[in-house]
Amino acid sequence: MTWSPIEWARHPPEARSSAVKIPSGFRIVGAALRVIFMACLLLITLRVSMPQNETIWTAYDTPGDLVRIILGFAVCLWIAVQLFRAPRDPQAYRTWVYLGLFVVPFALICLIAIW
Repeated sequence: MTWSPIEWARHPPEARSSAVKIPSGFRIVGAALRVIFMACLLLITLRVSMPQNETIWTAYDTPGDLVRIILGFAVCLWIAVQLFRAPRDPQAYRTWVYLGLFVVPFALICLIAIW
């Protein structure tokens, strides 16, 4: 089958969908590593955004602590939203498996050190 220039412009070769199947085990491991990393990131952000010297109820006395709490709440909210959004691309699971093998242990070490 020969492609005319008009047909090629409508359906270029790189635009054709290639159904990439990722094994279910790979998908589960990728999703688990992603969730663990995001949860660690959420807990680290929560811990760092807490007031330094006071309780949360007296944080409005110090402007620095109030800004820290507000920014920390916004970041925690964004991470929580991302935590419940599944990757749309099948290659994202593969990326999370490869990336997660390195960043999850580092995130766990940071979480233990900070807490």
